[in-house]
Amino acid sequence: MDKTVDREDMYSVLEDFSNQVRDAWKLAEDIKISDIDRIIITGMGGSALSGEILKSYLFNNFKIPVEINKNYDLPEYANSKTLLWVSSYSGNTEETIEAFRKGNRKGCQIIAITSGGKLAELARKLNKTLIKMPSGIQPRLAYGYSFFPILKILQNSGLIENKDIEIKKLVEVLGKDIYKKKAEELSKKLEGKIPVIYSSERLYAVAYKWKINFNENSKIPAFCNYFPELNHNEMMGYTKLNGNYYILIIKDDYDDRRIKKRMEATKKIIQSCGTPVLELELTGTSDLMKIFSTIYLGDWTSYFLALRNKVDPTPVELVETLKKKL
Repeated sequence: MDKTVDREDMYSVLEDFSNQVRDAWKLAEDIKISDIDRIIITGMGGSALSGEILKSYLFNNFKIPVEINKNYDLPEYANSKTLLWVSSYSGNTEETIEAFRKGNRKGCQIIAITSGGKLAELARKLNKTLIKMPSGIQPRLAYGYSFFPILKILQNSGLIENKDIEIKKLVEVLGKDIYKKKAEELSKKLEGKIPVIYSSERLYAVAYKWKINFNENSKIPAFCNYFPELNHNEMMGYTKLNGNYYILIIKDDYDDRRIKKRMEATKKIIQSCGTPVLELELTGTSDLMKIFSTIYLGDWTSYFLALRNKVDPTPVELVETLKKKL
């Protein structure tokens, strides 16, 4: 593979991810919240990943509803008991800026996280809590910076148990070379393919992150869905194939037994239709480690696939072209 196409050195950013987790955990050291009955995380693209991952991590184990908002507007019911987590890496995302303004008018408890831009200016002007991330990397690679501060705030506020030891172990594990080796082998299997990633609904954030990695890093179409919903519609698409698909099924020991049964049956049906299927089993000593180690494997896989495709993994030129047209 030709590493010279990696002109903006994504390799170094990925290698540094364990340090990102360590540093991100310290960003919200003294921030607490109280008297909330709902969390809304508003952001677009990579900046919304913190919300997707938080929903997966807290799935069915958290009393306060967590919602993702990817739009200019906010739900009517957002109010003074709503924690509005406003995430924009650049600080200039127009949809997120507008959602911030509407949240302020509704009296939401607002915490803004950004590397700068208009969002930082607004947060300071309106005396809202502001968390500053380091600048200079792509939002999809800064998901550690956008996720771990909100987890730390929930811990500080007594809404989840202490995660300090889990974070320390996670940093150690993510610093190992095993992910690069596994990812390089997987990228060989995916060369020339259209990846489709499936998981349980609980782990949808992991499947979604793999999908956007292939889109933005490898510069190829990729799709994701979750069980059992895909069994009621999407699987019919394998009846008459019109593309060179490769299916990745993300599995966990803690998946519902009925979901496990569906995964096994679906795998056999898809294989019988002529499409290869690979199962990826989550590993780790905690849910946090399982989720982030699997996402991290996807980061590296999409990176090596970009090199095989002879494209620079960092720029997102079509996205920038669209922004100019708007």
